[in-house]
Amino acid sequence: MNNLLSLNCYRNRLLLWPLLNFQIVLTMAWRSHGKDNADLVRNLKGNSIIKSQTVEAAMLAVDRGHYSRNNPYSDAPQGIGYGVTISAPHMHAHALEVLAGHLKEGARALDVGSGSGYLAACMAIMTGSSGRVVGIDHIPELVELSIENIKKSQAELLTSGRLKLVAGDGRNGYMEEGPYDAIHVGAAAAKIPQAVCE
Repeated sequence: MNNLLSLNCYRNRLLLWPLLNFQIVLTMAWRSHGKDNADLVRNLKGNSIIKSQTVEAAMLAVDRGHYSRNNPYSDAPQGIGYGVTISAPHMHAHALEVLAGHLKEGARALDVGSGSGYLAACMAIMTGSSGRVVGIDHIPELVELSIENIKKSQAELLTSGRLKLVAGDGRNGYMEEGPYDAIHVGAAAAKIPQAVCE
C-alpha cells in the first residue's frame, strides 16, 4: 500500500505528504540526527534520503536551527507552537526530492501549511533568483514567526520577492501568484481541495 499521494494537476506537482507511509519511518528515519545543520544534511545524504545536489545545497543553505527552538538537528518532528510541528528533516528532504524536477530556476511554487517557513525557504533557494515561492498558513501568528525565522539568515529571500508568506486558507490555494509549477501540501487534508489544483 502506497500512502504517498503524488499527482499532477495541470502543470503542477502536488504532494500530500501527511499521508506518507510509516514504512519510510521504519527504513530511514530517526537515524539522521546531527550535531549541527551540516552534520544533519551529511547524515540525510549518507542515509540516501538526500539524493540530489540541489536538495543538499538548499538544505545546507537553510539552517534548521533558525526554524525550531528545540532539538533542531534531531531527525524527528518538533513543536513550534499553536499545536503545530515542524516536520522531521527526512520528511522535508523527501518532499524536496520528489519536487526537485519542478523546483528549477524560475519556477513558481506554493507551500500550503508553511508553518515555520523552513520548507518554503528551501523551495525558494531551489527556484533560484528568478523563481517565486508563496507559503500560506491559516495561523497568522505562525506566518509572523516564519517571517522572523527567515530573517535570521535568509532575509534577502523576502526582500527580493523570491519568497512571500501569507496568512490564509490554503484549501483555496493562492491564485494571485499562480499558476504554479509545484505545490506542496504540508497540512493534513481529508481530500485534495480542487481550488489548489486549479
